[in-house]
Amino acid sequence: MESEKLKKYEHIIWDWNGTLLDDAKICVDILNIILKRYGKPPVSYEEYRDEFDFPVKDYYTQLGFDFSVESFDEIAGRYLSEYNKKRFECRLHDGAADVLKSCARRGIAQSILSAYQQNMLEEIVDFFGIRPFFVRLLGLEDNYAGGKLENGKKMIKELGIENRHILLIGDTIHDFDVANAIGTDCMLISHGHHSKENSAVRHPVDCGELCGARIIDSIKDAGIMPEFTAA
Repeated sequence: MESEKLKKYEHIIWDWNGTLLDDAKICVDILNIILKRYGKPPVSYEEYRDEFDFPVKDYYTQLGFDFSVESFDEIAGRYLSEYNKKRFECRLHDGAADVLKSCARRGIAQSILSAYQQNMLEEIVDFFGIRPFFVRLLGLEDNYAGGKLENGKKMIKELGIENRHILLIGDTIHDFDVANAIGTDCMLISHGHHSKENSAVRHPVDCGELCGARIIDSIKDAGIMPEFTAA
């Protein structure tokens, strides 16, 4: 049974943006501010979730930016400035706090692995009052959202837990790729920066067995979480 399989997990590594934090719509609004400033057509929320990917610089190239002419540093700086104005308007996804509490009650340790800048990650996690649920918060040292693979490897070493006892939960294909690379199981939630269709194009559910990935619609659909027990 599925619940029996999940009982082995000792640690959950959470992605932050889009997985626990409901910020995808605000990110689309900010992206369209940037696109308008540079004379490029806007994207819809649906288009963004179907096409967004890491590294962010490559996604911007798909949107028509030419970084031999335009400065990625400048664009990233403008984006971050707008995001910082709006980030506290975001909320946690409905049900996220309950899942965190449920896992903590059952003795399952939790961490956050994010492409968000480290100091800002710590600040916003504190803002929501959920810092006590996590033994480790690991973000990036810069603002370019280049990816989380190296930090994922670093976190695995620091945790000192067998990979098979760790579950990575995220909302993008990049999270699946990171889980594969660091040897953990993976769950993808399609309420964030990637739609279910985006995730399924490259990693259909049936093929997700490569790392145990499942694709669910929202964190509330992770009704299996209360069935976790410490291994």
